Amino acid sequence: MNTPQNPWLQAAQQFQQSALQQWGQMLQAHPSAATPQPAFAPFAAPGGVDLNAMLSKVVGQPVQVEPTRLLQIQSDYLKDLAQLWNQGLQVKPPQDKRFAAPAWSSNPLSAYAAAVYQLNARTLVALADAVQADAKTRARIQFAVLQWIEASAPSNFLAFNAEAQQKALETKGESLAQGIKNLLHDLEQGHVSMTDESAFEVGKNVATTEGQVVFENELFQLIQYKPLTDKVHQRPFLLVPPCINKFYILDLQPDNSLVRYAVEQGMTTFVVSWCNPDASLAHKTWDDYIEDALIKAIEVVREITRAEQINALGFCVGGTMLGTALAVLAARGEKPVASATFLTAFLDFSDTGVLDVFIDENSVRLREQQFANGGLMPGRDLATTFSFLRPTDLVWNYVVGNYLKGETPPPFDLLYWNSDSTNLPGPFYAWYLRHTYLQNQLCQPGALSVCGQPVDLGRIDIPVYIYGSREDHIVPIAGAYASTRHLPGPKRFVMGASGHIAGVINPARKGKRSHWVGSTEQFPPQLDGWLASATERPGSWWTDWADWLKGHAGALVAAPKGYGSRKYKAIEPAPGRYVKVKA
Repeated sequence: MNTPQNPWLQAAQQFQQSALQQWGQMLQAHPSAATPQPAFAPFAAPGGVDLNAMLSKVVGQPVQVEPTRLLQIQSDYLKDLAQLWNQGLQVKPPQDKRFAAPAWSSNPLSAYAAAVYQLNARTLVALADAVQADAKTRARIQFAVLQWIEASAPSNFLAFNAEAQQKALETKGESLAQGIKNLLHDLEQGHVSMTDESAFEVGKNVATTEGQVVFENELFQLIQYKPLTDKVHQRPFLLVPPCINKFYILDLQPDNSLVRYAVEQGMTTFVVSWCNPDASLAHKTWDDYIEDALIKAIEVVREITRAEQINALGFCVGGTMLGTALAVLAARGEKPVASATFLTAFLDFSDTGVLDVFIDENSVRLREQQFANGGLMPGRDLATTFSFLRPTDLVWNYVVGNYLKGETPPPFDLLYWNSDSTNLPGPFYAWYLRHTYLQNQLCQPGALSVCGQPVDLGRIDIPVYIYGSREDHIVPIAGAYASTRHLPGPKRFVMGASGHIAGVINPARKGKRSHWVGSTEQFPPQLDGWLASATERPGSWWTDWADWLKGHAGALVAAPKGYGSRKYKAIEPAPGRYVKVKA
């Protein structure tokens, strides 16, 4: 079902679509026929979109730019443009990985297009920064302008991409022919290929840790993994991945599987494998997922292992859901979880970074109207949104490689997982948008009622391990740290290098990147205060976390010899059926 969208988002999408149409038309153009296009002319927008009209559409009212700054921007632009013009055919392409190939330097037209593009981009960013508006409006303008800038890069157009032209000549047109094949293939599958998807199969070379499905209902399957040690800790361990993605980000391949690593540490390990919703689940709500998935999974793990308490981990949205479930259980006077780990997860949504530009009252109300009687939020729409948070790396890089150069991207398990999207029940999604991103009520004691209970994170009085990634654009590091303000029990906060996924999936044995640890007694209100006294350590945060988890996992006992229990018998081998269902 299509619904109206915010003007700023429509503008950003128009830029993307316009640029896609342009490079699609240029795909069959001969390099010798190339002439400068409006996309690279001074102050011109892709497809002839007027800049002032675009910014006004983004804001929803006439745009006002501070006059003094506007004059300075115009002056700087004209001066830099004159310098480029005076260089003539001696212009060199800017220092940018998109223009780094020698072919860009040896082709004057392409070099000039790249240099003018960089000047235009710099000027547009300055104009967006100069708009007189509140912080959120300015952030939306900056986001829309970023989409425009990235879509307009001359590297995205065969008429200007000297590297793609050179390859076409060297291969006698074979690269262009292959590019068209790649384009038709991606149109058929419905998304741009980021990796050679034919190289992977779930259960064959990803999601391969040995185990059995020991419980299932309409929302999830529960997988129990085979022990890899003779003895295990008494207290079992449950991993809750985000339902917006499939669980095997935590179990890609043996050498980068967090699931396998937990099993190797002597944990009796379980994971929630979410159902990929279809129309039969289009009415499911946040309450349904908390009661019938999170709380049910905790109950089943306890029953199978006969443990009074378990340890649990929630990743991303899975962490938000875990925190909600623990608050509901606490309100009921129950404490079945002894310790919790929150990986790049929001409990406090006061700092959501760039995602904040997507959320306002109108956009949330539209979703609520759309899903008032049920429905599905398509996984592909969500995946596209996340990709355009990093458009150069996750969109245009593959457009250029796949279609202009006729290349097949190399096999990469993480990107295969990234392309394997999942749907969400519409009512679940609309509730999530309003009460977390828009109103930030989860961290306000008593502001929400979930499963008939008032939610108060302050009642989750258990040890917690909170991890955030320094360069995360989905859960900014300050947003992850904010959880320390609301959880009253013993805390350990750790910051890892890199982003939302690469920071988390950082195998201990590879010794890559760094992580930072700090005091477990003092947690200043803001992240900067914690960083001031934090200590950097080389290598993955996994080892630090494993040592912490073992401290809450109880004594070592003989490993179980089978799966499940009399009540919960093994159903099928891991990774199960649910994870294989395509959106």
